Amino acid sequence: MLNPVRIRSEHSGDNNPGISGSSENKKKEAPPIVPEPETKTFEDKNNLPEAVKVETKGKPKKVNTNPEDHKNIEMDNFFNSANLINLVVKWKYHLLIIVVIAALLSAIFSGPAFITPLYKSYAVAYPANVDSYSEESETEQMLQIVNAQDIVDSVVEKFDLARHYEIDPNYKYFKTVLLLEYHQNVSISKTPFESVMIEVMDKDPDTAARMVSAILDFYDSKVAFLHKSKYLEVINMYGKQLAYKRNTLDSLKNVMIELGTEYGIFEYSTQSQEIMRGYLKTITGPNVERVNTKEVNRLLEGMQLKGGQLIEVVRMIEDEARTYTEVKLDYEMALRFYNSDMTYSNIVTYPYPADKKSYPIRWLIVVVGTLAAFVFAILVLLFIEKRTARKN
Repeated sequence: MLNPVRIRSEHSGDNNPGISGSSENKKKEAPPIVPEPETKTFEDKNNLPEAVKVETKGKPKKVNTNPEDHKNIEMDNFFNSANLINLVVKWKYHLLIIVVIAALLSAIFSGPAFITPLYKSYAVAYPANVDSYSEESETEQMLQIVNAQDIVDSVVEKFDLARHYEIDPNYKYFKTVLLLEYHQNVSISKTPFESVMIEVMDKDPDTAARMVSAILDFYDSKVAFLHKSKYLEVINMYGKQLAYKRNTLDSLKNVMIELGTEYGIFEYSTQSQEIMRGYLKTITGPNVERVNTKEVNRLLEGMQLKGGQLIEVVRMIEDEARTYTEVKLDYEMALRFYNSDMTYSNIVTYPYPADKKSYPIRWLIVVVGTLAAFVFAILVLLFIEKRTARKN
């Protein structure tokens, strides 16, 4: 194959004899000038377009310059832990003053001059001598009775709570405010052990203990009233039934007396045997000739006429006497419960006057107030720092 370069050299030598055909003496032609593509530059970085294509590994990527996203990024950076620590260090003296003032104010305003201290007294009791009315437990029944309105009214009246709570009787909503104050200070609940806990908060520890005892006493009185009212109904019912059965027995006895006096019969089995012996003259012994045949015939006639009635009356008397005895036993039991003086609670823990207040919890108020003031101060300082950063 021919070399094209060599051929071109030979032809060049033939046409220009005065010039050597070597490549060293040959003139090189200048390469053509190609214009570079025009590029845009942005001297002001604030005038960037919304989306700028950045070449990354041959793929264009959009850079989002949404102001809302920049705002969120600024807020995240603003609230990070490093900035918060720097903020606390920068304003440490101011924050220290704020915390100390908040603690002092919390301690002052939680004192007895501003908040009346309350003392708690409580009792724990189990119900006793009661039966369930429906599907509720005895403890739930006790809760229902203790919260009855008449017991609340009795406690309010006994301790004159309207004056004790300093509520004006002429106030339009006097009753509502009084009951609200009562239920705020008196708490009755069921414990996990199926007992009932009665708690009373009051500014006077003796009053709190006496109110707990009074609630238990009123509970006993209430249950006693409920039971005795029902026992009285039972007594009246059994009394009427006893009177009716007594009249029935008296009537049957009168029939027996009538059968004995008019017909001479009063005991069917024994008399029947004797009548038949006299009638058949089967009597043996020295008195065999002295049998009163006329009387035997009369008794025999009476037995034939009223013997069946006699048997019926005797059986009725036996049945009525038995049921009369049963009713009388129930009547006496109801009467015994009605006349008894029973209590209906087993007190496990008796109330006593407290020697230490239960409300307010002063240290908790101081801690919460101090922390709230510190957090609020941090938020205010963050707002100030942000505004300063925007202005700069």
